[in-house]
Amino acid sequence: MNRIFGTNKAKPKPNLSDAIASTDTRVGSIEVKVKKLDNELAMYKAQMAKLRDGPGKTAVQQRALRTLKQKRMYEGQLNQLLQQTFNMEQAAMTTENLKNTMATVDAMRIANKEMKKQYKGIDIDKIESIHYDMEDLIDQANEIQESLSRTYGVPDELDEEDLQAELDALGLDDELVGENETPSYLQDATALPDFVDAAPVEEETAKEAEVAR
Repeated sequence: MNRIFGTNKAKPKPNLSDAIASTDTRVGSIEVKVKKLDNELAMYKAQMAKLRDGPGKTAVQQRALRTLKQKRMYEGQLNQLLQQTFNMEQAAMTTENLKNTMATVDAMRIANKEMKKQYKGIDIDKIESIHYDMEDLIDQANEIQESLSRTYGVPDELDEEDLQAELDALGLDDELVGENETPSYLQDATALPDFVDAAPVEEETAKEAEVAR
């Protein structure tokens, strides 16, 4: 059945990339033909340089003219194809830029949507309230530290006159002590203790002599 009536399967539409590739193939084919005609023209030129004026040289000239006409025709087609390729490449570049632009716009739209969703859960008033609560807690902590560091039994009503009087009294005590004497408030610290761990060596020797008698 398919052989008789064929199929209704639609062929895929050509895209710009396929069209550019096809045009480039045609350009390459025409460039080969133009190069071949250039070689023929060079050959005819060499022949005419060797011939004298006459029927033979005229025949070569006619063949050279036909070759030149073919070359000009192919060059015209080549220029048209090159222009078509340039236009299609510009269209492809513009299309690609538009795709990239649309992708960027879609990404920004999605990001904007997500940002709005996130900001819905943020209350600036609550944040400010948290800051105020933190400041109050810090102030309370400082008050607690000040309360714990309070001193007891130390008179607070002392001034520079009290300090000077105390220092003068200390100076009077020092005048009563000689140059080589130790102040009374330091004598207890420098006195020997009432007991020692071991007896002096001289006392032990005297005891041993009495026992020997």
